[in-house]
Amino acid sequence: MNPNTVPDRNLALELVRVTEAGALAATRWVGRGDKEGGDGAAVDAMRAMLATVAMDGIVVIGEGEKDDAPMLFNGERVGDGTGPECDFAVDPVEGTTRMATGSPGAISVVAVAERGTMYDPSAVFYMDKLVVGPEAAGLVDLDMPTADIVEVVAKAKGIRRRDVTVAVLDRPRHQRLIDDIRGCGARVNLLGDGDVAAAIAVTRPESGIDIAAGIGGSPEAVLAAAALRCAGGEIQARIAPRDTGEVDRARAAGHDTDQVLSTTDLVRGENVFFAATGVTDSPLLDGVRFHGGRALTQSIVMRSRSGTQRIINAEHIWPQAPRAR
Repeated sequence: MNPNTVPDRNLALELVRVTEAGALAATRWVGRGDKEGGDGAAVDAMRAMLATVAMDGIVVIGEGEKDDAPMLFNGERVGDGTGPECDFAVDPVEGTTRMATGSPGAISVVAVAERGTMYDPSAVFYMDKLVVGPEAAGLVDLDMPTADIVEVVAKAKGIRRRDVTVAVLDRPRHQRLIDDIRGCGARVNLLGDGDVAAAIAVTRPESGIDIAAGIGGSPEAVLAAAALRCAGGEIQARIAPRDTGEVDRARAAGHDTDQVLSTTDLVRGENVFFAATGVTDSPLLDGVRFHGGRALTQSIVMRSRSGTQRIINAEHIWPQAPRAR
């Protein structure tokens, strides 16, 4: 195989520079009530940084289409064109509402895999998802009753059912799911948004999240799958068309509306990279902080081939950073 077609391990740190740029740009908009302004600033900063990265990338997952936000659009070429041929997935700010309101949990996210290995969900905006950590991978099924999923995860982790916590987006469509979780004795962690961060949290014992479930964005499912290819665990997902028009578009694109997609269906690559930087504080990552003329960021970067996960704390000289008076 031509080595120029395979993403190199050095790409991991280059991707962190991209998410750091997105987070630093977005942090100026934290608490200002303008989702699109912050998302657009992150997009511009990430696009400029991507132009310096040695890769020949094509955006497969460009966040923003479903809510008419600024975006790195699907099909856009990214990188300087000299490196490996890659599929590229991005969410400049996952949790734009959290950023706009100054709430915890906003992150900047990218993922990369070999060209042609990422699932293209552009025909349908939403998927029904189930995410579990490494302990329960291969033991659950998206169509299992909620109580059975909770019981399996509890046994796999060696905890009681009442100690299992399930992350669910706080949406009216999830009321039955929430009732089922509470009805079997488990706990619910309601999310304003941010189901990629929730999927990563499921793989990290210190997060307190054991399962992530419910209907969320299709692009986020692919990003979550990239993270899980690196960190372990499992996602299962099925496209969730909202109307007959989306059903028709999905079928025209060749999608089976009944198929349960696995982690490797969503991201088939063997050399997958994932990077995220905190915008606001979360159980996963610290948000951007300022100290004198420096900005402090915290990021996570992961690679599937090595199984390595790194937490990177960085200081950035930033003249625009606020100074004490």
